[in-house]
Amino acid sequence: MNARSFFVLAVCACSSGCAIDTVSGPPRHETRSIERDTSDTARIDLEMGAGELRVNGGAQDLMQADFLYSVPAWRPAVRYHSFAGRADLSIRQAPADHLEGVFAAHTKCDWDLRLNNEIPIDFLLHFGAGDAHLNLGSLNLRSIEVEMGVGHIEMDLRGRPQRDYEARIHGGVGEAKVFLPADAGIFATAHGGIGEIQVHGLRREGRHWVNHWYDSARPQVRVEVEGGIGQIDLIAE
Repeated sequence: MNARSFFVLAVCACSSGCAIDTVSGPPRHETRSIERDTSDTARIDLEMGAGELRVNGGAQDLMQADFLYSVPAWRPAVRYHSFAGRADLSIRQAPADHLEGVFAAHTKCDWDLRLNNEIPIDFLLHFGAGDAHLNLGSLNLRSIEVEMGVGHIEMDLRGRPQRDYEARIHGGVGEAKVFLPADAGIFATAHGGIGEIQVHGLRREGRHWVNHWYDSARPQVRVEVEGGIGQIDLIAE
């Protein structure tokens, strides 16, 4: 059984009594953008039950996005507001308390997001199943929090951090690969459950790993990866 099949069965078991609508039609394409306002910081909160996710930097606005989905209930809900100098942007695949569909081989759900490189960002992701490619190294990061269920996440943090920040990845059944920045001090911990942990380019000190620049005056990046079943790769080369 592959990861997505496992997720579908788990969803079906947990959602008895909910209306299940898996009617898939021709893929629908939508674009959205959120202009950058006078906010000093931004909180980006993504929740995707199943699909393909790509996040990159380079947006002139706070966010520019392309969405492709074949189940009408999977139309992303985009919410934005700004208060007291902080911008809050959330994108949801479906309401958290009512699942409208489950992932199947014939369905399509792709998100392609581009975020602003300049505004300080707290990045949060709740990812159910599928593949996520997070190229976040060009962003002005303050923190990262990722929760994944089934599938594969590849997070690329390579770049020049503008400040200290922490990145936490909590996984269920799946694999996580994290590329770390070369121009920062790195402190990393990883707990793989019954899976395998592979670490490249870091030296082990007790129950954690560090790089050559740790304890220097450079920005410090602290990474915590915790998975249940699957493989974890930390790469600092």
